[in-house]
Amino acid sequence: MISKRPSSSEEPEDMEKEQPLLTVNPEHTGKAFKVMNELRSKKMLCDVIIMAEDVEINAHRVVLAACSSYFYAMFTVEMTESKAKKIEIKDVDGETLGKLIEYMYTAEIAITEENVQVLLPAASLLQLMDVRENCCDFLQSQLHPTNCLGIRAFADVHACTELLNQANSYAEQHFPEVMLGDEFLNLSLDEVCTLISSDKLTVSSEEKVFEAVISWIKHKKETRFEHMAKLMEHVRFPLLPREYLVQTVEEEALIKNNNTCKDLLIEAMKYHLLPIEQRQIMKNPRTKPRTPVCLPKVMIVVGGQAPKAIPSVECYDFEEDRWEQIAELPSRRCRAGVVYMAGKVYAVGGFNGSLRVRTVDVYDGVKNHWTSTASMQERRSTLGAAVLNDLLYAVGGFDGSTGLASVETYSYKTNEWFFVAPMNTRRSSVGVGVVNGKLYAVGGYDGASRQCLSTVEEYNPEENEWTYAADMSTRRSGAGVGVLNGKLYAAGGHDGPLVRKSVEVYDPGTNLWKQVSDMNMCRRNAGVCAVNQLLYVVGGDDGSCNLASIEYYNPITDKWTILPTNMSTGRSYAGVAVINKPIRENSRQEVFK
Repeated sequence: MISKRPSSSEEPEDMEKEQPLLTVNPEHTGKAFKVMNELRSKKMLCDVIIMAEDVEINAHRVVLAACSSYFYAMFTVEMTESKAKKIEIKDVDGETLGKLIEYMYTAEIAITEENVQVLLPAASLLQLMDVRENCCDFLQSQLHPTNCLGIRAFADVHACTELLNQANSYAEQHFPEVMLGDEFLNLSLDEVCTLISSDKLTVSSEEKVFEAVISWIKHKKETRFEHMAKLMEHVRFPLLPREYLVQTVEEEALIKNNNTCKDLLIEAMKYHLLPIEQRQIMKNPRTKPRTPVCLPKVMIVVGGQAPKAIPSVECYDFEEDRWEQIAELPSRRCRAGVVYMAGKVYAVGGFNGSLRVRTVDVYDGVKNHWTSTASMQERRSTLGAAVLNDLLYAVGGFDGSTGLASVETYSYKTNEWFFVAPMNTRRSSVGVGVVNGKLYAVGGYDGASRQCLSTVEEYNPEENEWTYAADMSTRRSGAGVGVLNGKLYAAGGHDGPLVRKSVEVYDPGTNLWKQVSDMNMCRRNAGVCAVNQLLYVVGGDDGSCNLASIEYYNPITDKWTILPTNMSTGRSYAGVAVINKPIRENSRQEVFK
């Protein structure tokens, strides 16, 4: 027993009184709600039944009122429902209502692709704003070129302002991929006008906007042709290349049959005839360059030899200067062609450790997942791969017995491969790049003559013909080939046992190669990509070991710099692609508490 301390006459009169001990049990509320949920499950002490469709849910008024403003108002004002034993909730299905009432007791709910579209409006109705907010977060994590317009429309209907803005920005930033989907083709006229008139539209050239409009009109030509003029007013024709205006726009039948469109074409041609000084003075909405938001980039390094074929894939975040492992390839793959096309990364052909393959895997950065698509017609390793006019080109390579001169292309729209004209020379370990609408095959190895090559071929897709361009200054097989500022770079490679660190650059305008500064290290079979006006050379081998290092070239300073952060493992024959930094979904189901 604790007795009260007797007072002392010696204690000062103003001595502070003892304060009571305040204790807080953070588990108390959780335990109480757990007990209440157990009582609910046993239908004990319940004082209301909530109904939706043919589902009846026993509950406690005080719990519902404490968690939902909707129920608080219902039970604390003079309404019929305040004393009713059974209350029907309309516009909500029984299963969803059950999940939300369970959430009020447990603070847990699973949001999935299957239920989010019914969960969000139901949470809004019951004024469970934390559930509504988490539904918006989940949808934001799911944004993809194939669904962003649908999510934008859904957000608009349910007044989710932040999600609406995020989805709209996503559509603007990924417009070249968005325009290929069914959601774009099914937009209303006003929605298309709003999207293509945005200054923030991210397009490599205005050609994509023109092609998007033509595609939308042809999808339902009979009813949409009358909207040609209104739509084309938002295409910035003066910003299109003169050749494209003459060869593509002027030849388009939809343009020829519309006087307003012909006037817009004439305006653009006049703009191109003006001196540069007068062009800068000529101001109207169609001469204003778009100013898209610059999205952060990441570099994807796919497979490779380390020292055998590996399935691992690494991702480098330029903003955070760090590497991370992402989803592995479905199988081991090295010596493949790797490109970025229509929002996806394609890994084409290669060697799996025992066989040359013709299979193709496709990476979705948002889902962090690989899938398979149509295989090539020939087995190819050490091939060159590039994208030209929305077609993926697989150039040359080695089929396991001989070097290849053949070239085939893939259309993601039809999911089909077909052959085009072969090169004049067999080339394995060939580098390729696209400059000014032409495809270049650089160096490589000619198995027939057993020689590393200095020759270069140029492919004209309109003529379906390969012709020789100027030779490099030296033979290069396994050179890293990339394009920066309209010029073609060939970095490293080898000539027999000699692995090179030298680099040369080709200017298609002059048909000349010239030397630039050497790399810091000898490299062959390295990956190459261009980012933020810099040329990156990734991994490779120096003739004795695989390299984990990366270096980049600045054409302004003519200087190579080693990236401070290496890959986790040395890789040669790895493929490289650059993509916009994805908003990654962690899983297909998300639970929040």
